[in-house]
Amino acid sequence: MYFIRLTAALILTAAAASAGNIAPREGWAVHETSKPYGQLINDVKAAAKAEGMGVVTQAGPTKAAAARGITIPGNRVIGLFNNDFAVKILALSTAAMIEAPVRMYVTEEDDGSATLSYKLPSHVFAPYTDEGGEALVALAGQLDRRFALIAERARK
Repeated sequence: MYFIRLTAALILTAAAASAGNIAPREGWAVHETSKPYGQLINDVKAAAKAEGMGVVTQAGPTKAAAARGITIPGNRVIGLFNNDFAVKILALSTAAMIEAPVRMYVTEEDDGSATLSYKLPSHVFAPYTDEGGEALVALAGQLDRRFALIAERARK
């Protein structure tokens, strides 16, 4: 009985310790880096610009929580898109534009490093392929490649 309780306690402790990290999951790209949180945010923005994508939105609870006296790890969502993709997607599916901008997520880890993660655009736009057809699948694939290039640049 002691062994079962000890095992359960260790499992719960391990789960709690890893609850803040983004685990790989279907439809996502997750890239751990050794970069500090603020630097990775800046590098994502610079990489997006270099790959022809604009920073459309930014949001995160870290500063607002600090203003309330609550300390949480750095957490920033950066929405990226460009008008060329917007016009092409709108021509295929008005409903699909609810997914724009596609977001990248920068999270601070306990050791001060940061992780970059995002849902693959092909995953984000998949619910609209019945409406947008193969042309939407192709555009989402182009966005997949563009986001992979942004992630690669940002991680360097």
